[in-house]
Amino acid sequence: MNSELLSILEHIEQERGIDRETLVDAVEQALLSASRKSIHPAKDLDVKVDRNTGEIRAWARLEVVESNPTSDQLLIERAREKFPDVKPGDVVDWEVTPKNFGRIAAQTAKQAILQQLRKAEKAIVKEEFEDKIGDIVNGTVRRFEAGNIIVDFMKAEGIITPREKIPGEQYMQGDRISALLLKVETIGSGPSLILSRAHPDFVRRLFEREVTEIHDGVVEIVAIAREAGNRTKIAVVSNDPRIDPIGACVGMRGMRVKNITNELGGERVDIIKYEEDIRAYAASAIQPAKPSLIDVIESERTVNIYVAADQTSRAYGKKAQNVRLCAKLIGWNVNILVEDSVKVESFEEKLQRTIAHLSEALELDEELVGRIVRGGYVSIEGLKGASMEDLMALDGVSEEDADRVMAVLNSLG
Repeated sequence: MNSELLSILEHIEQERGIDRETLVDAVEQALLSASRKSIHPAKDLDVKVDRNTGEIRAWARLEVVESNPTSDQLLIERAREKFPDVKPGDVVDWEVTPKNFGRIAAQTAKQAILQQLRKAEKAIVKEEFEDKIGDIVNGTVRRFEAGNIIVDFMKAEGIITPREKIPGEQYMQGDRISALLLKVETIGSGPSLILSRAHPDFVRRLFEREVTEIHDGVVEIVAIAREAGNRTKIAVVSNDPRIDPIGACVGMRGMRVKNITNELGGERVDIIKYEEDIRAYAASAIQPAKPSLIDVIESERTVNIYVAADQTSRAYGKKAQNVRLCAKLIGWNVNILVEDSVKVESFEEKLQRTIAHLSEALELDEELVGRIVRGGYVSIEGLKGASMEDLMALDGVSEEDADRVMAVLNSLG
């Protein structure tokens, strides 16, 4: 066991970069934990490994007594065999190494040693990666486990869970991969690095890496709204009046934003200019729709955006994605209202138009949406505040109908 132990420690030190002293301390603790019952009944035990020979010895701190010793005591006659000057009440370190301790250590301590080594490795990983939390790290796809991507970083492993992946992305073992480091996990036996490619800050760091003006602080990212794999809206502002923030992010012939889009697997990235005026900011954020009028209700932090009938689909976007990202970006509630300057509509015409637009945005049949609109819910934001019970209370809306509506709203986020 002695020579084998030294060989193992030397191998781990060279292959995994863990200091020999750290390894020996871990082995001593592991052996003490695994073999305590078989060594000695004393409470105060210690196991030491000789750094040069690998010899393992166990010691107990025992109080010297004249008679009737307990498991934590030693008869004075026995103690004086090694310590001639000892007196009753003295505490001595007494060797209690079992004769078959080498076999016991080999059989019972291996798993405990591995656990201690994993702890030591995680401590080293934490020290190396803790200051990189919030930054992009690069690794190699090592394997796949239950939908998770396990990423190799040489001295550590990272994990990208299905929730933190960009939908639709495919990787092969051995592929290089970049991700945002969210957390360094030091508890448990799984991968230490928690990674994400779906987090909005992943896009932020890509722009900082690709756009010199952002890295240098000349152009600032004010807000990001993202639905990973589909679309991102990013608001930027320049601290130098001579620098166009949108042009800086797009780059010559669009190369900068194209590089970012390629890294995101083709995800669409809309870059808009941040404005202090909420009306101007909302007008930019709702692009590609062109609003006719913007009404702001400060007390409710609500923006009503009026658009022409032919701009409605652009304002909402597919599955209401555009208006949803607009609201996330500016941090206000957003309602899309249709303005028709050609004729004055009757109440019924307005009602039918609202039903049609809401039906298109939610991808639900107009008959069901009509019952909902007539019940007082005329916008997506209004519907989000409704419960199952509220919807079922509407005339003609069944439990199955209400469940379908809630499913769609949940998918919109």
